[in-house]
Amino acid sequence: MSWSEDRSARTDQSNRSDQPARSAHWHSESCAPPPRRVVVADDSTKAATAYQLACEGTALLWQGDFHNARQLLQAMGRRIDRKANPARPDATPAESFHLHRRARGHRARVLGKLLVLLEDDHSLTLRRAPDVRRACTEAYGPPRGGRAVSLTELLGVIGAHQWRKKGVEVPALGDGVRVHPHYGVFSPVRGEYVDLVAQAPLPANPRTAFDLGTGTGVLAAVLARRGLSHVVATDISSRALACARENAGRLGLADRVEVGGPALYPEGRADLVVCNPPWLPARPTSTVEQGVYDPDGTMLHGFLHGLADHLRPGGEGWLVLSDLAEHLGLRTREALLTAITTAGLCVTGRLDTSPHHPRARDTTDPLHQARAAEVTSLWRLTAD
Repeated sequence: MSWSEDRSARTDQSNRSDQPARSAHWHSESCAPPPRRVVVADDSTKAATAYQLACEGTALLWQGDFHNARQLLQAMGRRIDRKANPARPDATPAESFHLHRRARGHRARVLGKLLVLLEDDHSLTLRRAPDVRRACTEAYGPPRGGRAVSLTELLGVIGAHQWRKKGVEVPALGDGVRVHPHYGVFSPVRGEYVDLVAQAPLPANPRTAFDLGTGTGVLAAVLARRGLSHVVATDISSRALACARENAGRLGLADRVEVGGPALYPEGRADLVVCNPPWLPARPTSTVEQGVYDPDGTMLHGFLHGLADHLRPGGEGWLVLSDLAEHLGLRTREALLTAITTAGLCVTGRLDTSPHHPRARDTTDPLHQARAAEVTSLWRLTAD
């Protein structure tokens, strides 16, 4: 689910009492509340001052040079990192995970206090500011008046626009073939789960497939390229549905990939049902994190308990899931197997692969031990 709030936030334009206060609409993709106090910051603002104000809960509305704002953000980040509590050597994996999430949340809240003002047409009037109008329209929709946003969010919007233009190469779809993620849609930069779906043996004579939680539509495209004549791709996110539909058309698969929703399961039954749910049972704090964090494993359990009713005779369900949650102590293998059997399913096979992303080799990562041991699996499931 994508969270978005627009509220009026008082904006103190000066520390002087004789200057009138101004207001602006507030927008936050992470559903952060509007700041109670906002002061002006510019090129003369010191990083130490900005950091102290942000830690106290005061937001800073930037009115200086855009590149200087980015440098100030980096300087504030370094101060946060220096003051961060070191990892406890006696902490359990689950405790390390929660401490890591807490630290990242604190970092995001503090850095999120540096704001910029988007004009009525999504433009920035700051010196040396890039043209962000198209990027903001892609992320937020058509302009609906000026709004204040955090600089960290805007930088994410700009980065997402570049990914959308450039695309992500997916070798499983062919040499040089790319899918183009939209803002707020999880990007398939970790190709091991895509490769599993591209390599797993198909059930006998499959014609139809469901791709649940399709995101960019990459797995639906892989299944269509493997010969499935009708693939129904679903998602609960309207951004994901638009993204998957665009990618299917770009890849010439619009006649074989039907995008529908918002829902987990479409109506009817299929020969193959594929689901790559978020891997960690924790609460996401932003739109993009919804592709990684799933509170209480809601999507995982929804897939398992609905699978038997949506498989044709002889059909299979493919659960693509990392065991990182097991290494972090957030879920046990026994709990996963129990959920499978409770749903009236049985495991007929499993394909495993190890991730190759850089974080698995980053020894400075507080979760390095768990990431280094991670295995991503494709579980082949059938109804009892």
